[in-house]
Parts: sequence; structure tokens; C-alpha cells
Amino acid sequence: MPEISAVIITFNEEDFIGQCLASLAGVADEIVVVDSFSTDNTEKICNGYNVRFVRHAFEGYVEQKNFALSLASFPHVLSLDADEAISDRLRESILKVKENFEYDGYEFNRLHNYCGKWIRHSRWYPDRQLRLFDKRKGKWMGFNPHDKFRLDRGTKKGRLKGDLFHWNYLTFEEHMDKMNRFSSIGAEAYFKAGKKAGICTASIHMCWSFFRSYILCAGFLDGYTGFVSCSITAYASFLKYAKLRHMTMEKKKAGKIPT
Repeated sequence: MPEISAVIITFNEEDFIGQCLASLAGVADEIVVVDSFSTDNTEKICNGYNVRFVRHAFEGYVEQKNFALSLASFPHVLSLDADEAISDRLRESILKVKENFEYDGYEFNRLHNYCGKWIRHSRWYPDRQLRLFDKRKGKWMGFNPHDKFRLDRGTKKGRLKGDLFHWNYLTFEEHMDKMNRFSSIGAEAYFKAGKKAGICTASIHMCWSFFRSYILCAGFLDGYTGFVSCSITAYASFLKYAKLRHMTMEKKKAGKIPT
């Protein structure tokens, strides 16, 4: 039976890393944790499990996850975030496919717990994620902080039953704080890639994001929590493009890019 390396990146993840590691029991033959010098009890908790704990300076989500992949001893990798855990149904699916890897990568649904409620609509579900794969057949790509594993051309992808549980935000305030930080990271990545934002770009993206999540993807079915999650996510889109435009204008003023 092929062996699986579970790979996780961490930074101050004491709230959830324990349940993440516990969910991998009997599934992963190796667990590699790449930590960005946590200052909480993350390392102490990891030491309670059979984990290879490696410290590495954080250079970006894409870069950190590709570095973590390089440390995996086995070709087949199960990549999780520290605030995720595999469900019992997903565990069964992984153990079954482990007997015979028919595809180069497998995707499965991610179910988000937002402020104590499971979100089953909007763009947050099914939120398909490619997290079990042959690391020789692709790599992590995308604009930080939105990383995504991309399989090479000519590869085959399958789907597994069962959910990947994700505890993403405990409070509305935490969501707003993280969206503010992530929008800055996203704007910086877009700026470096040469992307531009017009005077109305931020507003258009915000309106479209809310309409798509709340109306087209039925986020209203998640009640008030659904309304808040869709609203904050839409505002994060506004912030990203507003910050991108501000960066561009500041560079023009400084004479570092042509007008």
C-alpha cells in the first residue's frame, strides 16, 4: 500500500492544530509541520504527536507550501491547513483510495465553520479543494494569499466523498482583521504582477462578489451569519482593489512608474 505524507504549515495555531493532527491518525504515514517561528504553544502541541517539526521563515503562502512539499518523504501528499481536519467519511475515502491511487490528484469538499455555524451555501460550499496528490505531478501556485495546487498538463484528477472541516473564523472581528491583512497581501501580489485597478474597479468587484455569493450561490439560506460572511468577504474584495489602485498612484507620484 502506498504511503502518504501529511504536510501542514503553521504559525501560532494552538487553537486548532491538535484536532488537525488527531484527525490524521491511521491515515498519514508521516506528518511534516513547517512552522514560521510560532510564539504560542503550537510546537508543544505538535510534540505530543509523531510529527517532524521544521522551522522556516515565512516568505508567502505559495512559497511556504512548496517548501513543505520538498520535505515530504513520500510522493503522495495530503496537504492540510492547521485549522482543518478530515471528517470520518473523508477518512474512509482516503483509506480506500490509498490502496490504489488511480488518479494523480484528488479533490474533495471543504465545509467551513464560521463563528460557530457550518456554512452550507454561498461560495463557501462545496468549496472543492485539491489536497491529496502526487507531489511529482504539480506544485502550489497562485497569488498570495490564495494558493492553489495545480496539477501538470496530462494528469488525471478524481473526487473523494466526505468533507474537509475548516474552522476559519471564530468571530466577525477576526474575519474583518484577517480580510484587511489578506487584502494587503493580495494587492501587493497583484501590483508586482503588473495588474491595474481603475477608479470604479473596487466597487464593481465588491458588488459582484456580494451578488454572486449571497444571491446566485444562495448565501441567504445561511441566515444572518450568511449575510455577514458574504458582506465582509465582498468588502475584502473592495479593499484589495482599492489598495492596489493606491499603490499604483503612490508609485506614479514618486516617479517610479510612468504616468
